[in-house]
Amino acid sequence: MAAILVAEDDDHLAALIRRALTAAGHRVEHVSDGVAAATEALSGRFDLVLLDVGLPRMDGLQVLAGIREAAPGLPVLIVTADNAPAHVVSGLQAGADDYIVKPFRFDELVARVETRLRSARTTETSLACGGLALDLVARTVSGPLGIVSLPTREFELLEYFMRRPGRVLSREQLLRDVWGYGTGQSSNVVDVYVRYLRQKAGADCIQTVRGEGYRMAG
Repeated sequence: MAAILVAEDDDHLAALIRRALTAAGHRVEHVSDGVAAATEALSGRFDLVLLDVGLPRMDGLQVLAGIREAAPGLPVLIVTADNAPAHVVSGLQAGADDYIVKPFRFDELVARVETRLRSARTTETSLACGGLALDLVARTVSGPLGIVSLPTREFELLEYFMRRPGRVLSREQLLRDVWGYGTGQSSNVVDVYVRYLRQKAGADCIQTVRGEGYRMAG
């Protein structure tokens, strides 16, 4: 499951895109203006952005420029009604990974999204942070306790932390983004899994921030 941000000011179209991507197993959030798109895209919570060009408050190419400066590895697919060849070239030259022209088939959109997600994942084989090395292929963590294999959920949680070093992550955010729980749901599952990770990767790998959540040691 990937976390996808849809930046689209047509709420009806956004709902259809969301339905198609959710049916394909992805978690989707929607914003309808460029300022919100820029903020959310750089939050570190998303694996891919679908970006309309004609957004209010800040146009899509301005949003894209900010993403490419601060998060160059984040896949961005432009979705627009403008199919003029010069504009397609401009979008790709600005750093878009793909350019999808409206109207489009939703199965094609899903296929293009999943192709970009696969491409982004295959370029990485490991992550390093806080004295730990996470092997994305073998699903093992190397640290002060040696090399340890991780079950799926522990691996997903540690990867989420390691992609956001130094950021305080709330339990609600972790439940939503790692477990797929709805907003407002509560559970102690995060605390349980953080304890598992500390036992396998080191007691200091994930810090408790009292009253706020957890933070990966930088």
